[in-house]
Amino acid sequence: MKLPSIALLFFLLSACSSDDSENSDVAIGKVVFEANCVVCHGKEARGLVSNWKEKGADGKYPAPPLDGTAHAWHHSPLQLLNTINEGGIKMGGQMPAFENTLSDDEKQAALDYIMSLWPSELKTKYEERFK
Repeated sequence: MKLPSIALLFFLLSACSSDDSENSDVAIGKVVFEANCVVCHGKEARGLVSNWKEKGADGKYPAPPLDGTAHAWHHSPLQLLNTINEGGIKMGGQMPAFENTLSDDEKQAALDYIMSLWPSELKTKYEERFK
């Protein structure tokens, strides 16, 4: 039962002070990622294949790594949320749509977790470009 466990985590982490809110969002995002994304994007978002740009035997692109070694950091926060909401099937991938599966807070927390995995120089570039 992932939803009750995620809800419990939200409740427990909501008791954190506002100084810890970014760390709380990352912690919640890790739980969301592990429950919904790790099966395709791999542990710590490193991906499951060596060449994510090459279609698999099924004719679809595999899930790319999200740890800063692929292209996620090139996309705006709105584009990343759109991909979470709409999935990746339209782009030739396999990612299902999570629009009705995850709450807005869970989606943002998952992005916060993913971004926490990026090297600091990518975070700086991203911040300069999009925020």
